[in-house]
Amino acid sequence: MAAALTLLVSVATVSGAGGAIIKEKQKDIVNVAHRGASGYAPEHTLVSYELGEKLKGDYIEIDLQMTKDGQLIAMHDETLDRTTNGAGKVKDVTLAEIKQLDAGSWFNKAYPQYAKSSYKGLTVPTLEEIFQKFGQSKRYYIETKSPKVYPGMEEKLVYLIEKYGIDKRKLFVQSFSAESLSNMHELDPSLRLIQLLWYTTNADITDEEIADIQEYAIGIGPNYTFINKKYVEKITNSGLQIHPYTVNDKKTMKMLMDWGVTGMFTNFPDVLYEVKNGK
Repeated sequence: MAAALTLLVSVATVSGAGGAIIKEKQKDIVNVAHRGASGYAPEHTLVSYELGEKLKGDYIEIDLQMTKDGQLIAMHDETLDRTTNGAGKVKDVTLAEIKQLDAGSWFNKAYPQYAKSSYKGLTVPTLEEIFQKFGQSKRYYIETKSPKVYPGMEEKLVYLIEKYGIDKRKLFVQSFSAESLSNMHELDPSLRLIQLLWYTTNADITDEEIADIQEYAIGIGPNYTFINKKYVEKITNSGLQIHPYTVNDKKTMKMLMDWGVTGMFTNFPDVLYEVKNGK
């Protein structure tokens, strides 16, 4: 009887220790503030990035487009229409022209529950302005958007990373374009690269595809909708990181954490912070 009791206590202790280890690992999950704290503020503005930090996001996520005069700016779309009061393609407009646009008022109209008068008149930041404001030791997660539209984008990005002495140990560069990432890898093999993936049916990936990605990247970023536990385990067992996007509710966050993801993107970094800490 005493031996059985001792065994039960031992099992409970091991189980408790295992649970504690899992919880500690969950705290290490990368919390990427998607376009800043874009659930609460106009995406890809300095205000949104500042709020992402305040709400415990680990990384500032920046989508890059390039202006007619070759300046890298923070914007998700190739066009100005959705997030400014301007119109047309970024590649056809100069930085000076873009700086005249209002990049905040649209948010107040789209999300009145989070509207603030101070958002009106916010401007589109350049990557240089972001680096200047947040500094070289901040954590950045940068995407080369539509690189075929912007020849030389990768070279300009590497140049600015070097110019501002950005800590590459705290930097991720991601893209849907394997060609763009391979180019980045050739330009600077020390960069941590993430291959973005988009699934429209249940996610599957072959060993050959994983091996190809490992030639230049250290992880993948799939849309979470079609992945499952088996998929996540296959990725992590290969040694790759996996950062699904864009996860905004606690239930899904907890599920993905249980599956073993190493990070995730969210418009609400405060919510993910709470989940990571067992709230």
